[in-house]
Amino acid sequence: MSDVISDASLRLAGNVAPQKVHNLFKSRPFYLLLLALGALLILTACAGSGGQKDDTDIWSESKLYSEATDKLNDADFAKCGKYFDKLEARFPFGPYSQQAQINAAYCYWKAQEQTQALVAIDRFIKLHQGSPNLDYAYYLKGLITFNDDLGWLGKFTGQDLSERDPKAAKEAFESFKVVVERFPNSKYAPDALDRMRYIVNSLAEADVIVARFYYQRGAYLAAANRAQLVIRDYDRAPAVEEALYLLYKSYEKLGMVDLSNDTARVFKLNFPDSQMLVTGQRVQKERKWWQIWNR
Repeated sequence: MSDVISDASLRLAGNVAPQKVHNLFKSRPFYLLLLALGALLILTACAGSGGQKDDTDIWSESKLYSEATDKLNDADFAKCGKYFDKLEARFPFGPYSQQAQINAAYCYWKAQEQTQALVAIDRFIKLHQGSPNLDYAYYLKGLITFNDDLGWLGKFTGQDLSERDPKAAKEAFESFKVVVERFPNSKYAPDALDRMRYIVNSLAEADVIVARFYYQRGAYLAAANRAQLVIRDYDRAPAVEEALYLLYKSYEKLGMVDLSNDTARVFKLNFPDSQMLVTGQRVQKERKWWQIWNR
C-alpha cells in the first residue's frame, strides 16, 4: 500500500507541479521580486567589500597616535576626534589610551560636536580618577558645557549667556567648581573661578529678565517673587541692583507701602550712587566674560 501511495504521489506531483512552477515564473510580481533580491545581493556584496576598507586598520598604535596628533595640530578637529576614538578603542590598555580619550573630547568640542565631546570626557573622568590630568578633564568638561560660542547671530544681536537656557550654565558651574575646590593650585583654577563668576552673574541676569517681564505685564506678585530669588541667591551679582528696584516697584504697585519703603531704603544703602530710582534704568550692564578676564 505504501508503494502505491508513493507512486500515486509522484504521478500527481509530476502532473501538477510543473504547471504551477511555470505559472509562477510567468507572473510579473515574482519576476520583480527576483530582480530586487538580485540587486540587494549585489549591493550587499559591494558594501561589504567597501566597508572593510579602512586605511587606519593596518596602522600601529604609535602611527595612529601620530596621525591623530597631526590632525589636531592642523585644526582638523572632526578627523582628529575620530582618530583618537579609534586609538582608544583598538588599544584600550596602551600607553596612549588616556591621552587619546581626553584629546578626543577636546577635538569634538572644537568641532562643535558637544554630545560626543561630553561622552568622551565623562568616560575619562569615570575611568581615571587618579589621573594627573583630572583637573584639566573637569575644566574641559566645564568648557564643553559652558558653550560660550553664540555664533555670528548671537554676537550681532548682543545676546549673552543670560538669554539662554540656564541648565547648561549650572552644569558648567559645577564642573568649574570641582577644579577650584579640589585642585586650588591647578593652573586652570583662576580661569575656572572667573568663569564661575560670569555664570553666577548671568544666572542672576536671567532671573532679572524674567522679573522684568512679569513687571511689564502687570504680574507684580510674580515679579516680586522672582526679584527676591535674585537677592537671596546672587547677593553679589550686578543684577541685584535691578532686582531691588523691581521689588520696590512691585511692592508699590501692590499697595504694600511699608515693604516698598523698606526696599527703597535698602536700595539706597547698597547703591548710593545709583540713578535707577529716578531713571528706572541701570547705567552699567554686566561685563562680558572676555571683559572679566582682560582686567
